[in-house]
Parts: sequence; C-alpha cells; structure tokens
Amino acid sequence: MQVIATAGHVDHGKSALVRALTGMEPDRWAEEQRRGLTIDLGFAWMSLPGGDRLALVDVPGHERFVPNMLAGVGPVPAVLFVVAADGGWMPQSAEHLAAIDAVGIRCGLLAVTRSDLADPGPATRQAVAKIAATSLGSVETVAVSAVTGTGLPDLRAALARLAVSLPVPDAAAPVRLWVDRSFSIRGSGTVVTGTLPAGTVRTGQELLLTPSMRPARIRGIESLNEPVPSVHGVARVALNLRGLPADVPARGMALIEAGRWTMTRLADVRLSLPPQLRLPPDMTLHVGSARTPVRVRLLSSGGTAIARLTLRDPLPLHVGDRLLLRDPGSAGVTILGATVLDAAPPALTRRGSAAAAGGELAAWPERPTAADLLRRHGLLRASALAAMGVGSDLPPPVAGGWLADPAYWSDLRRRLADTVADHARRDPLAIGMPPEAARAALGLPDRALVEALAQMPPVLLSDGYLVVRQTREAPPALPAHVMAGVRAVLADLADTPFVAPEAGRLRELGLDPRAIGAAARAGLLMRVTDQIVLAPGAGAEAALALARLPQPFTAAEARQALGTTRRVAIPLLEYLDRAGITQRLPDDRRRLR
Repeated sequence: MQVIATAGHVDHGKSALVRALTGMEPDRWAEEQRRGLTIDLGFAWMSLPGGDRLALVDVPGHERFVPNMLAGVGPVPAVLFVVAADGGWMPQSAEHLAAIDAVGIRCGLLAVTRSDLADPGPATRQAVAKIAATSLGSVETVAVSAVTGTGLPDLRAALARLAVSLPVPDAAAPVRLWVDRSFSIRGSGTVVTGTLPAGTVRTGQELLLTPSMRPARIRGIESLNEPVPSVHGVARVALNLRGLPADVPARGMALIEAGRWTMTRLADVRLSLPPQLRLPPDMTLHVGSARTPVRVRLLSSGGTAIARLTLRDPLPLHVGDRLLLRDPGSAGVTILGATVLDAAPPALTRRGSAAAAGGELAAWPERPTAADLLRRHGLLRASALAAMGVGSDLPPPVAGGWLADPAYWSDLRRRLADTVADHARRDPLAIGMPPEAARAALGLPDRALVEALAQMPPVLLSDGYLVVRQTREAPPALPAHVMAGVRAVLADLADTPFVAPEAGRLRELGLDPRAIGAAARAGLLMRVTDQIVLAPGAGAEAALALARLPQPFTAAEARQALGTTRRVAIPLLEYLDRAGITQRLPDDRRRLR
C-alpha cells in the first residue's frame, strides 16, 4: 500500500476527483456535504493494476482550514496536486505548495481538473513552473474532468506509476503514528486512525501515547476497513486500543514505541530562510498531525539559518525530521521548512555560546551522524542516540552504555589527572580522592565514567580511591611536620628495628593515623597497624631473622629472635601472615613459606 494526499486551492475539485477515482465519499461530515466544502480530512482508497491499493487523504483547500490540511499532508510520502483549468493558480495553491516544499515531500503528480470547462494548457504551464521550483521538482501532469470522466484512466495509470516509484519504508523502523482521528465504537472501545509512514504495528503490541506517555495495547487493527494482524508502513491504519478512554487520544498526539523517540521541548534546526525575511519570534510548528506554538531563537543567519526552537508541548522527534513553521498572523502567511539537527541540545549558558553553536551546526550534514552529536555533547548514552534516530555506526562504549567523543574523552583523562593531583596537594595526607568527588568536580553524569577513566594511567583507582601514580623521581610531598616525625621514628628504629615507638611517642611526633597512612603510602614507613610502625623493609629483615629459627616456631621464639615485645611481635607476625611470608599452623606455631 501507498498513501497520497491531495493538495490545492479550495473549490478546485479535489474531493470530486477522489470520488471519481474511488467511488467513495471523502467528505465525512453532513456540513461538508451540504456546503460542498471540505472542512476536515477525508479518506478513501482505490485498487491499482496488479492488486495493490492506494489510500488517498483528501485535505481541505480553504485558508481557514490550513492546519487540517497540514495534518493530512505531514505523514504522507507523496501528493496529488490539483489545479482547476478554469481557475488557474490561486492563493491556496501557493500556500499548499509552500507547505509541501517545507515538509520536503519529493514525489507528486499534477492533476488539472475541470478540463471540460476550459483549456487546461495555461493552468498546466503555470502550475508546472511553480511546482518545479520546489522539492517536488518535475512532476507528471494529467488533464482530467471528474464530471465527464475524461482523463481518469490516464490519471489512474499515472497514480499507479507514482505509487510504484515511491521508496519502500523500513518495516523495522521505529513506530510513530500521528493520530488524525479518535472515536469510540460500542463494544470495541477507543479507536484511533492515522497514516503509518514506516515501521510495523501488530496486535498485542504496546505503544505509548504522547505527550502523556500513557501505555496503550493494540487490541485490533484495520487497514482500509479490513482486519489484519499486523501492517507496516506506508499504510492507513485504524487501531483499537485497550487502556485508553475514548476522550484521551486527540489529533496531534502520537503513538510511539518506548525508548525509540526523543520527547523534546527543545530542538536545534536548520531553516530555509528567504532573504530579507524578518523571522518572527513566535510561530506555530507542524509535524505529522501535530501543531504547537514555538519560540524561535536565531543562532546564525543566511540563506540557511540555524535556530533553536522552544516548544510549548513536547513532541517525539528524531534528528533529520522535517518540520514546518508557520506564522498565521503574517501578511501572506510565512511558511518555513526546518530540519531537526539536535533533538536534545545542550543549554546555551555562556556568552557567545549561541553564535558558536550556530557556526558549528551550520557545517553539519542534513542528517547528523553519531560522530556529529558526540562531538557536540561529549558524552551520550547509546540509548539517547537511538531515541534521536541515530542507532548505527556507533563507537564502542567507554563505560556501561556511555559513548564518548574521542577528543573529549582524552581531555577528560587529562582533567581527571589534574583534579586528583590538586586534591592530593590540598590534602597530602588523604588516601586519595573519592570517585564521587571527582565526578562532581568534572561535572560527569555517572560515577562509572570516572572509574573507566581511572583504568588508564596516570590516574589509578586504589582501594576505592583515586590516586595519581607517582614516579620514583617524583615521590609524593608530605608536610614538613610529618617528614620531621618520620625522620625521628627512623632514628628511634636505627639500633632496634623491631622496637616500634609507643603510641604516646607517635602523638608527640605529630604522627596520627592519617599521617602514618600517608607516610606508608609514600614508602617512608611500614605500617603494621595504626599504632605500630617500622622502617621500610622491616618485613624482609624479620623474615631473615625468623629463617634462622628451627621451623616451625612459636610466637615467643619469634619475639626473642626479633628482639621486641609481645605488643609488636603478634601484630608483626599477623602482618607477615597476610603478606604470605609466614604461615600460621593449627597449633598456633608458624613457619616460613
């Protein structure tokens, strides 16, 4: 199936043409049929040679109903543009064509209606010239009369050729169904309809209704009045939903797959800005069947401008999405096309950041890549990129689901080393810097990123703290009073290496547990316990002394061999046990390993 929308000025015969092609009445409301004026969207379909079917979305042509027209054109891949032979090019013809150009529709067909009332040549030439200057480019043209039937076979053949030429959407693409109708059926419940541009919907599938993100399960699916278990885009679908009251869904809402779209109130876009146009600060954004007021902030100007849009209502967007901006209050009605470059842009907080962002984004491709977005954000979760519609060509994660721009990651490693070194200078007795403190200092969103950075020198994660690996040429500097205390302890141990200073002596020298720990980490002392310290290398000297004893030996024999007290001997033996130098036996004796 393919879906095509009509477009063109009011009273140029769009609905009459749809009736002649399909045998169906697209005007659903009694008022439309009474007045002969399409007010809302109409829907019909026809069979094509070969058995495929073509759905037609008939849109209103009156200027008062342009928002309804945009809701019909937004999700479709092609248009049937209608111009009357006896009317020629008219104001709404121009506005509809501007809207088609703005949303970037590239496939279409021109039908010159009422060719039984006037020579279609002048209207055809004028319309072809206008259309050629837009995204539609050169289109096939058919002169037709819905009254006499002249040209209808040619139009059906042209529609078939157009349908075959349209690209086949990805059936695995993320589902985003813009709701264009919602109603209730007795015994079935809530039903919504829309044009599915890509992806697949299935019975039993759970979707989320934006912007509330309420879950809804698909109870049943109809496509062109026929029940089906599943359908993939492009298609007209009606979904019977379980879990939503009938008064909740409305036109402009969307049903989406969880985690596959970015709900955003802020988007950076590229605008096609005509020369000399003064961009209004407040406009209306249209995408799919949705419309919402937006605040427009120009970041850079020129033929292709960059702007930041602040949306009143959050919408599900991908990078690369085409948006339409409209200023209904302007003379002649300003209509601009926009392409989403970043669906979750960073804040512009520093002076000059807006101009810098505009310059950067102006150089981006029409559809940004993961590398572009990572270069701008520095860090992004893979799930966030997928929700922005960028799920391929991703670099390997640096930590968990986090991806990083290589240059930014390298800079983070340098900044982490500087941060940890600064912390050590401010508090030289500290074991190291807590990872959470480093995370806060660097403004990182996840501690796992700090731990990943600490897997590479010069910063290491040791016993739960971050330290900078020191070289032998540059040992860590300790406060002068600590160094003086260490020298005094080493002097005390010079003649009796295993007679550790008493706790009172350590306090007298200003060596509290933090100072002792710092000295031990610097390799200046060997810390047996917080209250017992010996000179560096005392463990090896103890092993030599104990090796001269008959094996195994008792604690008392070890004490005598080391020339120390029980206060030192027992903790020292336990230290040697932990170091794997000695082994404690079941009878409490020990032996060297």
